[in-house]
Amino acid sequence: MRTLGASIRTARRTLPLFVGAACLALALTGCSGEDGPAQARQTPSASTAPKLVPALSIAQARDVITRYSEINNEANTDRDRRMLDTVEDGPLYAMSLSDYTETEGLPAKDRKPYKAWSYDITSAKLYIPRLADGQEGWFAAALSSERGKAPSRLAVFAERPQHERWEMVSVVDLDSQKLPDVALDREGYATAMAANDNKHLAADADVLRTAVLDNFAIGGTNSGSKVFAPTKASKQQIKVHDETGTRFGNQGTTVFDGADNRHNDAYALKTADGGALILFSHTHTQTDSVAHSGLQINPGKDDRAWLHDVPRTSIRYTFVCNDAATVPAKAEPSRLIGYICARTDASGPPVPSWSDRA
Repeated sequence: MRTLGASIRTARRTLPLFVGAACLALALTGCSGEDGPAQARQTPSASTAPKLVPALSIAQARDVITRYSEINNEANTDRDRRMLDTVEDGPLYAMSLSDYTETEGLPAKDRKPYKAWSYDITSAKLYIPRLADGQEGWFAAALSSERGKAPSRLAVFAERPQHERWEMVSVVDLDSQKLPDVALDREGYATAMAANDNKHLAADADVLRTAVLDNFAIGGTNSGSKVFAPTKASKQQIKVHDETGTRFGNQGTTVFDGADNRHNDAYALKTADGGALILFSHTHTQTDSVAHSGLQINPGKDDRAWLHDVPRTSIRYTFVCNDAATVPAKAEPSRLIGYICARTDASGPPVPSWSDRA
């Protein structure tokens, strides 16, 4: 999600002063050594390649996940936004806040009791990248919320140095139990890649985001079908467009569109085939409108927090979503392997009779 930028520190080795002085004194005679004339000799220099070290240890990553589960449960019990803010950030935090808001819009009798849960550490698959000095720490994990079950979600945790803690910033529901084949070294660590402007990949996060928006907006008939091979996740996005867009018949319309995306950070890990697993986010809107005057849209109970049971002539919903795709190194279609969306806002003009009352 944050651009990974390396700060390369070049080690400088200096020769003892007396060696330099001896060469200076012998300059008129060539100052030659065993390898030939001085002007032809190469002085060894330190490598400018940054040293890559794991973002954190495997044990530390497990502790981060355990801490997340514990504090998330405590925060969710009372919908404590401040507490939740200590373990979540980015698009995931926005999605969780919308869930709190939606729940609080329901009558008390309609609110379901919160049921505590936790991620199963024993089945977790960790993808911890090696990073250069100066790169912001992060790691991904394939997780299951049921003990003994195979992981069904991909999550991203990012380091927040200013708060001296790690927070979950993204999570995606996978459309298959087959996990992406992330390349791991002998010690079990992954390799981070540039998620944007990567010339070695068939697509980057921006291209993937545009294709996902195309799936929702026009059913993938443009960039969606060109960028993505058919997968369960991609087909589901297209299905949302097709079915939602026709559910009103001739009495109304539904239009999807991209929206200002506050969560442009993306994360990429090298896969065994030389491609990448890219995790990114997008924001889109869904606008429902009546076909003519005299008709109205009655908000559902889950809309109450934003629309207060007031009939509308149109409703514009905003959705924040997390997506995951595998991208080949060659010019071949990418595969959308999972996504998850949450409604984060809803608004629209009331029908005239309600406007008059107001």
